[in-house]
Amino acid sequence: MKHLLGCGVFIFGFMVASVSWSYPLDGYAYTGIARVEAYRLAMEGRVRAPKQPPGALLASSQVDLRLLDQSDFDIPAADPQFVANLQGFLGEEADRYAVAVLDLTNMEQPRYAAHQASVRANPGSVGKIMVALGLFQALADIYPDDITARLNVLRNTVVTADEFIESDHHVVPFWEPGQARVRYRKIQIGDQASLWTFLDWMLSASSNAAASMVMRELMLLVYFEQAYPVSAGQARQFFKSTSRKELSALLVRALQDPVVRNGLDLSELRQGSFFTRQGKRLVPGTTSYATPRELLRWLIKLEQGKLVDAFSSREIKRLLYMTQRRIRYASSPALTRAAVYFKSGSLYKCKPEPDFKCRKYHGNVKNMLNSVAIVESPAADRRLYYMVVVMSNVLRKNSAVVHQTLATRLQRMLEAYHLRNKAN
Repeated sequence: MKHLLGCGVFIFGFMVASVSWSYPLDGYAYTGIARVEAYRLAMEGRVRAPKQPPGALLASSQVDLRLLDQSDFDIPAADPQFVANLQGFLGEEADRYAVAVLDLTNMEQPRYAAHQASVRANPGSVGKIMVALGLFQALADIYPDDITARLNVLRNTVVTADEFIESDHHVVPFWEPGQARVRYRKIQIGDQASLWTFLDWMLSASSNAAASMVMRELMLLVYFEQAYPVSAGQARQFFKSTSRKELSALLVRALQDPVVRNGLDLSELRQGSFFTRQGKRLVPGTTSYATPRELLRWLIKLEQGKLVDAFSSREIKRLLYMTQRRIRYASSPALTRAAVYFKSGSLYKCKPEPDFKCRKYHGNVKNMLNSVAIVESPAADRRLYYMVVVMSNVLRKNSAVVHQTLATRLQRMLEAYHLRNKAN
């Protein structure tokens, strides 16, 4: 698909990431992520913050892995009618989409639809799920039989933002117990929070600054192993005294080796570099890419408990559980009552054009928007259960609305299909 294949060329395009919060709202005592408690209290009217839709109110115990007993499951052959329905949704600009959908509502008859699902393109902020995989892999390697030790690293490691965060325009939520409202601002040098909080900021607020700090900590974790966490001075000295070649090799070991070790295809799924300009300067990386089919396989392995192990897969799924204002694909009104496990990211670029104004999500040179989602609908009953990956490059249109519309059509089509089959 030529419109997507060329996307990686425009390396100086703008990057826009999703702004949505994750992790179940009862998770504060377990994780120490203060934002989670603030949003729980907002539901009681005790803290000023947005309230959640019905689908975002599952408890942590309800956010679990659905395919643990399906360890041999893999993507089935495409269903011709399902494919035809999907392509009908995409319309005249279908060549600007790469999509994979897996309907697991009836596990005895799973259905798969794909449209250009093997096309490779820049994943944007969706690549942050690979950073999470790397971090949980490193924790398991160091503490293979000690979940408590892994939790202690996540909860008790204090991360101090440094030059790796430069530069990022995304805001993250700040809140401390007793405060009346959640405040939002960019991460600044000197800000401190737990590793788990930075991980949450990376996946929920999709902060590039937080992602680069998590990647920095991942490299330190892989290198120092049980001696991690190290002091701020030790960390500075390590990055200052280690050659760029060695740092680059360590980044590959920390970020890309887990892809292969977890049975995924590195030629179709790779996060190759930091998410900030300064991070890329300090640690040389390489290109990033993904295909819808391999991202779908990542989601399947997550649900099977095969991303590292069941503990790691479960925690990553909880970190992807959307528990705030839903945007892009997940903003579809049809998903209000659904549990949505979601990551999104966009890359856009504009050039001067008569009667065209460059706006967010409306690029006329590049207008990439990527979404991965697991949908359980309604959240508590799970009468529908499916996975979807959408990578699009629809120029001049609001790509967020494009994804929202596709989400609505797919949800309604699946509802009608399974209702009809149930009646028969």
